[in-house]
Amino acid sequence: MTDTFTKDIVDGLTAKDKHLPSKYFYDDNGSRIFQEIMNMPEYYPTNAEFEILSMQSKQIIEALKFSRPFNIVELGAGDGFKTFKLLEYLVNNEVDFHYVPIDISQEAIDILTRRLKEKLPALKIDPKVGDYFEILKDNRQSDYPSLLLFLGGNIGNYLEHKAKELLALFHKNMKRGDKLLIGFDLKKNPIIIHNAYYDKHGITKRFNLNLLVRINRTLDADFKIDDFDFYCHYNPITGDVKSYIVSLRKQTVHLKAIDKYIHFDHDELIWTELSKKYALEEINDLAEHAKFKVENNFLDCKHYFTDSLWQK
Repeated sequence: MTDTFTKDIVDGLTAKDKHLPSKYFYDDNGSRIFQEIMNMPEYYPTNAEFEILSMQSKQIIEALKFSRPFNIVELGAGDGFKTFKLLEYLVNNEVDFHYVPIDISQEAIDILTRRLKEKLPALKIDPKVGDYFEILKDNRQSDYPSLLLFLGGNIGNYLEHKAKELLALFHKNMKRGDKLLIGFDLKKNPIIIHNAYYDKHGITKRFNLNLLVRINRTLDADFKIDDFDFYCHYNPITGDVKSYIVSLRKQTVHLKAIDKYIHFDHDELIWTELSKKYALEEINDLAEHAKFKVENNFLDCKHYFTDSLWQK
């Protein structure tokens, strides 16, 4: 991980337009800060998706039409807050299934496993820690059909060509008849989206700047965190929310572990994250391109969010 991390960080910070991969937000501390973001009243995606999975669990499971035991493989499980209602419905109705949560954070998986064993002792759980692109390959060997969960609107963090590559990878590692339940944040009033991401509490700023803290720790760098700020922007036409770290002065940072110097101009930007919002037509186009069939779009009551059920 460290070698890949080092290469990605150096490549991003030495590019003409500096950028850092958002996947590196989620070290243990980053995962904790993201929990704070999800608890903000302005941050609607968590509550919208929670409503879908709480109120429509029965409809989702019935739509799977699995006639025998199956796997639920959750990619990027986090704290499992939203998924709990779906799992609870299945356990309470004595449905035969295995739950396989995957996350890159050992701490997140440990907390999730402990909590689920307390609340749902009958749950059959097989947690995995690591890159789900690697772990997902095992799905092809399973004798049982699988429901893959890719929730939280995480698909919106990928540029269009990368999203298509990711969905092609999902398709490749699924068996015919497997299903994918994938969360999409939908286009809506731009003010609602702006307030969710440009938060007045400063939590999203801490979340972004924690990436510099991680670089300091991992590469023995000397980023002065107070010399950087956070900015984000929503384009309601494209649906793109873009987040940036801003250098507040002309400065040089030394990555001592690899003896690399990075120079920043005053007000120079580091692009850290994309969070795209989709129209339903765009979701259908994306599924079709990846050779999936859209079976249903489960929407919250405000139509802020959808969990879209696809079949291979």
